[in-house]
Amino acid sequence: MRDALHVTADDADATDDAIPDSRETGVTGVVLAGGLSTRLGHDKAVIRLHGEQGPDLLVRTAALLEPLVDEVWISCRPGRCVTGPYLRIYDEVQGLGPFGGVMTALRAAQGPVLVLSCDLPFMERTLLERLLERRGARHPEALMTTFRQEETGFIESLVAVYEYACLPFFEDALTDGVHKLSRVIPAERREDIVYTQNEALPFFNVNYPADLEMARRIIGAL
Repeated sequence: MRDALHVTADDADATDDAIPDSRETGVTGVVLAGGLSTRLGHDKAVIRLHGEQGPDLLVRTAALLEPLVDEVWISCRPGRCVTGPYLRIYDEVQGLGPFGGVMTALRAAQGPVLVLSCDLPFMERTLLERLLERRGARHPEALMTTFRQEETGFIESLVAVYEYACLPFFEDALTDGVHKLSRVIPAERREDIVYTQNEALPFFNVNYPADLEMARRIIGAL
């Protein structure tokens, strides 16, 4: 619900006229862009990998979500300048990383949220479509739909749909001091799409300067 969001008046005015009412998926898209990028040394959300005229990572991520969801929100720090007609949401509890962003988004949306980290330069819309399709066919007890790497068992917690019924799990985890997203929802309450290491490029994320350099090399080779 919009009145639960931490937004400025300018945000609301800019967004009300911009959100189409023809898409009714029942899912809110949330770009996670609240990190401090301390390992990288500068704000990863504003990196442009496709030339100075291309979109930055935050805008590219929002554009991936936009055709697939009812609304796109940006989970970010107060004071961040966000390009585009998107509502900004700020963590209700600061300092919890992506855990805080997802929990705040669930409380605000009061419905399912598709979360996507802003630092995935090779993420593809077809994978997000596949995620939503699997969510529609998930087993009855599943509260989280995500991707899992076959060889390592790694859970892609930042590319996932969280049902509103996840919220009590987040609140319990907060009480217990558990802030790692992959530990919040038990395995038996997840619906996993398995992928192999040979299919891992879309999940490559930019955390360190070496990652950024590698991303640029990959783009140059494509």
